[in-house]
Parts: sequence; C-alpha cells; structure tokens
Amino acid sequence: MILKFTKYHGLGNDFILIDNLASPEPILSPDEAVKLCDRHFGIGADGVIFVLPAKNDTDYSMRIFNSDGSEPEMCGNGIRCFAQFLTELEGVEKVGKTYKIDTLAGLISPTIKGNGQVKVDMGEPQLLAQQIPTTLAQKDEKVINQLLVVNDTDYFVSCVSMGNPHCLVFVDDLNSVDLSLIGPKFEHNSYFPKKTNTEFIEVIRSNYVKMKVWERGAGITLACGTGACATVVAGVLNHKCDRLTTVELPGGCLEIEWSEKDNHVYMTGPATKVFSGEVF
Repeated sequence: MILKFTKYHGLGNDFILIDNLASPEPILSPDEAVKLCDRHFGIGADGVIFVLPAKNDTDYSMRIFNSDGSEPEMCGNGIRCFAQFLTELEGVEKVGKTYKIDTLAGLISPTIKGNGQVKVDMGEPQLLAQQIPTTLAQKDEKVINQLLVVNDTDYFVSCVSMGNPHCLVFVDDLNSVDLSLIGPKFEHNSYFPKKTNTEFIEVIRSNYVKMKVWERGAGITLACGTGACATVVAGVLNHKCDRLTTVELPGGCLEIEWSEKDNHVYMTGPATKVFSGEVF
C-alpha cells in the first residue's frame, strides 16, 4: 500500500497527518503508527493524526496515535496542525474560518488566523478529581497545590483536564528539573489511573511563564498545547498567573487565555508544514 502523508509541527511538536476521509476508522494500526513515528527507521514524529469523516454534527473527526501507540483524547498542538492541514485538503486557506472538530475529548473549534497561526477554542477546563482522573482527592474535589511524593521527593501539584489529564508543578528553577528522570515517575504514578501529562512551570512574571513537559505516551516533547492551557488554568487557581498569559515552551511561545466571560480556554499559536511524501 502506498500511503500519502504530510508532516506538520506546532512549535516542534511534530505530527504525521493522513487524509483518512474514505474510512470512518484510522487506516493504520497503533503498531504501524509506532513504526512511522520512529525517528531512525520511519518518518519521525510525536504522533500520527487522522482526518476522518464528520460525525456528531461536526465538519471533521480527529483521531491520533502517540509515538508509543497509545491513543490520547486530544492534542493541542495537533489540533492546530489538523486545522492547517484541512486548508491543504480543501485547497484554500480561509482566514477567519472556524472548523467544528469531533475528538475523543468532545467538540474542539480551531479558527484559521492566517500566516500559519491558528486560534483554538479548547472548551472549559475540568477541575474535579473524577474528571481528570486522579485519586489524589475525593471525586468531587479539586486538586490545587496538593502534596504528592514522587521518587522520595515532595511536590506540590495541581491537576487539570483539558480533555486529557495534566499534573502541574510550579518550580523556582526550571533548569533544575531532570525531566527524563522524573517525567516517567509522574506519568505512571498510581494516583493517575489513566496516566498523566506532567508540566513543570517557572513563573517569570504574572503574564509570562516558562514550561517543560513530559507527555503521556510521547515523553519529552518541545511543546504541548493542552499542557500550556492547563498551565495557565493552574496558574490562575494558584494566584500565580494572569488569565491572559504567554507560555514559553522549548519550541516557542503560545498565547493562552482563560476567559472569565465563558470559562473557555483559548490557545493561539503556529502550525507549520514541514513536507509531504509517500511511504510504502
């Protein structure tokens, strides 16, 4: 089988995009996606994203397999790449056009802003323990600045779901965090029954923070859109961030707003085409 693909990245968080409109299910298995994501023997990516036919009164559906073959509910950088890829499939970039995308996290609405920028209505953050999910608190309680011991070290964490689980840790010095060592310990911690993404955040000022991320199913990545959204939500809840804050990730910056008006989180950032090709 000849498989056509296009590779995009959002601040270095890179994805293989596949036109899957002829089938309601991904045309690749998770194991095949793992092979494509291999950076030595495949195309190389953090995940494979499939553009599927519309359902639930939307324009398109999105599915994604991580580089380890697992399937996340959503991906913030991935949805921006998805939207930009749609303009390629449709043959025109309509500035101001908003797509309704069905995901495993529900309806997500990206808007084409032009010059490779996409603004995404990420919906409302979920804050209750059962929604994340985590057993760090009772089901109907929030987890804000709560003690969690990981690898014999005390961390004070907050938990937010942006359709996928996030555990957020504010630190004084981001450079002191050994992400490759501690990231897996958080991801597979027994308090997170569906595992978790983990963000470490250094507040530079109330409207500007730096963040590193260990992504569930992908490990260290250069950026995480849902993680940036969760970072600002946690920052506001901990009285550390403004509702409109720039989040600097290793791959670049995202503008995040947690709106008081509708309680939705809005993410604005780039989606960049790398190349197109075919694999056999």
